[in-house]
Formats: sequence, structure tokens, C-alpha cells
Amino acid sequence: MTSVDLSIALPEILLSLWAMVALMAGAYFGKDRLAQALTWATVAVLILLSVLIGVQEPVSQSAFGGLFVEDAFARFAKMAILLAAAAVLVMGMDYLERTKMMKFEYPILVSLATVGMMVMVSAQDLITLYMGLELQSLALYVLAAFRRDSAKATEAGLKYFVLGALASGLLLYGASLVYGYAGTTRFEGIASVVQGDHLPVGLLMGLAFMLAGLAFKISAVPFHMWTPDVYEGAPTPVTAFFATAPKVAAMGLLARLVFDGFGQAPGDWGQILGFLAGASMVVGAIGALGQRNLKRLMAYSSISHMGFALLGLTAGTEAGVKATLLYMAIYVTMSVGVFAFMLTMRREGRPVQSIDDLNLLSKAQPVQALALLVLMFSLAGVPPLIGFWAKFAVLAAVIGSGYVVLAVIGVIASVIGAFYYLRIVYFMYFGTEIDPLDDDGAPAQRWLTLAAAAVTVLGVINLFGIEGAAAVAAQALVN
Repeated sequence: MTSVDLSIALPEILLSLWAMVALMAGAYFGKDRLAQALTWATVAVLILLSVLIGVQEPVSQSAFGGLFVEDAFARFAKMAILLAAAAVLVMGMDYLERTKMMKFEYPILVSLATVGMMVMVSAQDLITLYMGLELQSLALYVLAAFRRDSAKATEAGLKYFVLGALASGLLLYGASLVYGYAGTTRFEGIASVVQGDHLPVGLLMGLAFMLAGLAFKISAVPFHMWTPDVYEGAPTPVTAFFATAPKVAAMGLLARLVFDGFGQAPGDWGQILGFLAGASMVVGAIGALGQRNLKRLMAYSSISHMGFALLGLTAGTEAGVKATLLYMAIYVTMSVGVFAFMLTMRREGRPVQSIDDLNLLSKAQPVQALALLVLMFSLAGVPPLIGFWAKFAVLAAVIGSGYVVLAVIGVIASVIGAFYYLRIVYFMYFGTEIDPLDDDGAPAQRWLTLAAAAVTVLGVINLFGIEGAAAVAAQALVN
């Protein structure tokens, strides 16, 4: 280990040190007296680290003997992860205070999970990959069951833990097969073993098991079973976290694995990703049709959206990676806005989650209703909002690689998905008269909803420069 290694991994080291300092402060000064202060401090640390990563030199560097890489792809993903984690912490504070769940452990667990995610997108070795993945997962297991007095939260944590352990076992088994046939755990060493355009059977089997394990992390079908129950049972701020930062990290890790380790045989792993993408788009869209609970609806929505994001990776091209990165950034923005609104949904002081509770919201809260309308239209892919351009990008990339059938499936799934998004809009503007929701949400939640909606509209001008950054990131990964 050298000073160069430490400087390359500086953001991860600083965030780890902050988590340990916060842990000692919380334990020494009283368990919950500093909870809110530590949460705000963690938000500041996350934002500062995203700025630090953003101003780094645009070069590719490896550390710890090639186990860890810092390049434009990793920087793009890390900034998205850090900003998503910061947004979730900000919008969840009022909810946690009201429900008496504001504990000092909460921002620490989010910080440790974020460290794991940052390691995941910089992994250049199967062992580094697994270390980052497990650090993220262990923190998320605890967060899922964070509300200890709730049977649903306990059930969510248990389901997530059991199925997560199964997914980790699949990934480890696949990694052992890859190591056995390639003789190395380094991605560059694995790539050197691949001869021609096809993988040896052993490597293909190992990759298939690893992709199955990673598919669990992004809620891809058929490894999506945990998603609706965990989304519904976990506290809403935790659900918002599950729907944003971990999805970016897992998608980034998946892209890093297939392109850096198996990039010479896109025809082999492209078929696997194509199946995951097609099944996720269809099952997610159909599964959401019958949902009346907003959190379960967003769970199935995330399954469908991860299918769309996988389309870009299925293409196996630089344009496809760029489209996937763009899609993930836009999806995270829209999700932050929707979950920030959901955190304001209360009637007589009690949180509510049903779609029926949105009846005639436009009369009681016209500005919030308009913001949610914009976000729902964007999630549905209605032009000219940025959600449409995100879907257009991945569909164009997959068509360019010859996967026309997948593009057709994507269009059909998008049409199906429009129904349940527009149904929410119908309830808000044309529903039946009911008691209005409380109009006392935290300013942070309301402003995040409005900001996300504004980005959704104004982003059509130039996507705030994200498209250029995604192109640079994709080039760093593929070339």
C-alpha cells in the first residue's frame, strides 16, 4: 500500500472514517441526542465527497495492485450514489422524527452502505467485488428492519436477509467457477483467458451464476420476489434508499463485470442480460397493474425500469453503456421526487400509502399535485419529458445491436406501464371527494419533489450536462 493508493481511494477512506467518528460520537454523547446533527453532518460529508470526486483529474488510475480502479465510469456512478444518499437522508428526517425512529445509527448505516457501493463500482477483482457488495448488503439488511416495533419491517428485514444470502451464495459459487477456469480473480486476467468471441463453458457457467446473484440486487426478474414485500415493509425513507443508490451501484458493478472481465464475448452474456431485461420489463409492468399501495406499485415500477436500464448493457456497445448511465441518473432523480412526496402523505397525523388517498389532491395541494403529475408522466415515458428520452436512448442502443424483439417488448411494457402511472393522475384530478391529506409536510420533502419535477421538465434542454458526462464514463469503461 502506497500513498498513491490511499489518494486514489481517498473518498472511500474519508467516508469510512466519518462513519467511525460518528459511531463513537453517538455512543459517547448519548444514543439519540446527536441523531439529527449527525444526519445533517453526514449529508454535508456526502455532498462534499461528491464535489471532491467531480473535480478530480479525468484520468484512469488503479490502486492496491490493480484491485481497485478510479476512472470516469466510477466517478459518474459514485457521484450519483452520494447525491442520492444525501437526498434520501434529507427527506427522511422529518418522517423519522415523527415516528420516533430518528436514531444515530441511521446515518451511520447509510454511510457504510454507501462505502460498499463506491467500492463496488471501482472493483477490478472478484474479491473486491464481493467485499463491496457484502458491505452494502449487511448495512441494508439492518436498515430494512430498522423499525423494530413493526412486524412488517421485521418481516422485510428477514426476507431481504434470507434471499440476499442466497444471492450471495450464487455469486460466490459463480466467482469460484470463474477463478477455477481462469486461474485468477482479476478482471484483466479473466479477459485474457477469453479467446475469440465465445466464452469457454466453465467461464460461461460461472458468469451466469454471478449475473444471477447481481440480478437480485437490481430486482431483475426472476430474482425480484423480495422487492414488493421489502419496499412495503421497510420504513419509507429506507425504501427510498433501496430504490435509488443501491440500484446505481449494482448496475455499475454489473457493467464493470461484463465489460472489464468478459467484454470480448458480448454475444454470450448479452443473451443473459437480454432475458433479464425482457422479463423484468414485462413482469414489472403487469405486476404493478393491480397494486393499490404506492410503495408496492413503486416496487414493481422499479423492476420494470431496471429492465429498461439493462437494455443498454445488453447492446454491448459504448452507446448502450452511455444510455444505461443516463437512464439510471434520470430514474434516480424521478424516484427521489416521488418518494419525497410519499413521505408527506399523512391523514390526521398518520402516514398513508394507498392510491385512493390521492383522490382530488389537486384541490387541496395543487402545486404538489402538479409536481407529482409531471413525475408520473416522466416515469411513464411521455414526451417531451426526460423520462421519454431515457427510454428512447436505451431502445435506440438495443435496436442498433440487432435486438429488435427486445425493443418491441420494451415499447409494449411502456404502454402497459402508462396505465398505472396515469391512474394516479386520474385520482388526483378526477377522483371522488374524500378527507384531504394533511398539508404540513417538511419543507425539505416538498422542495425535493418540486426540484425533481423541475429537473424532469427543464432537463429536456440539455440534460444539465449529464449526457456528456455519461458519454465520457461509457468511453472509459468500454475502451
